[in-house]
Amino acid sequence: MYTTEQWYTRAAAKGVVISGQLWQPNRLLRMSTNCNNDNTNNRDDLDSIFKQKRILRTQVRKTLKAIDPSLRSQQDNAIQDIILGAPWFKSSLRLCAYISCSALREVDTFKLLSQILQPPPSGGKKLYVPRVEDKNSNMRMLNVSRIDDLVANSMNILEPDPVDADGNAREDVLQANEPVDILLLPGLAFDKSGRRLGRGGGYYDTFLKNYQDLAETQNWKQPLLVALSYSQQILDDGVIPVTSTDVLVDALVSPEGVIPISSAAFNRMDI
Repeated sequence: MYTTEQWYTRAAAKGVVISGQLWQPNRLLRMSTNCNNDNTNNRDDLDSIFKQKRILRTQVRKTLKAIDPSLRSQQDNAIQDIILGAPWFKSSLRLCAYISCSALREVDTFKLLSQILQPPPSGGKKLYVPRVEDKNSNMRMLNVSRIDDLVANSMNILEPDPVDADGNAREDVLQANEPVDILLLPGLAFDKSGRRLGRGGGYYDTFLKNYQDLAETQNWKQPLLVALSYSQQILDDGVIPVTSTDVLVDALVSPEGVIPISSAAFNRMDI
C-alpha cells in the first residue's frame, strides 16, 4: 500500500491527468490535512477515466463489427487512395506505418505498403513497421524493403523479423541517422481535436513519446502523426477521455478526406 506522497509522486512521474490537471510533485508540499480524502477522490477520478476508456472501447468494437464488409472495403480503398494521391505523402522520403490486421478491423494498409515498397518512381520510400517486443508497452519500428519481410507472430499479426534474410539486424527507427516525415497510425476511435483511443496496451503512445523526444534531441522536425479512420470511428470532441501520456495526432484521414488538426498539419499538408 502506497502512502499519499508515494501515490502522487508515482502519478506525477507517469504524467497522470486527474480531473483535467497534471499533478506535480511540488504540490505535495502544499497539501492540506484533507490529503487523505483528496487521495481517495483522485484515485476514484483516475479509475473513472480508465473505466470510461474500457466502456468506450467495447462500444467502438461493436460498431466496427457491425460495419458491412463491403462498406468497410470501400472505405479501406478510399482512405488509401486519398493518402497515395496526397502531395504531403508523395513528397515524404521516410515513414513509419502500421500493418493492418483484419481481425482487429483496422483500416487496411496493404495497398499503401505495397506502393511504398515499389521501386522509384512510384515507390522508393524508406519504410519502418512495428514489432512488439514484450507485454510492457515496448514496440520497435524496423526497416523493411519488401512485403515478404513480414511474418505472422503468435497472435497471427504480421511483423518483421529482427534480422533480414542475410542475418543482418534490421535498422531501428530510433537508431536511424535521418528523421521520418510521417507516422501512419491505427486506433479504435478519434476526434477532431486530435484525441486517439488505442487498444489499451500503450504501445503507440510509448513509442511516439520516445520518437518525439529523439527528434527534439536531434533538432529534427517532428513527424506528422496521421491516423487512418473509418467514418464510424470519428467521435464527438470530448467523448474520448485522456491522460497526459496520450499523444495527440496531427491529422485524420477518413473516406471523406483529410482532416488536419494541428498547426503543423495545416502548414505541411497545405489544406
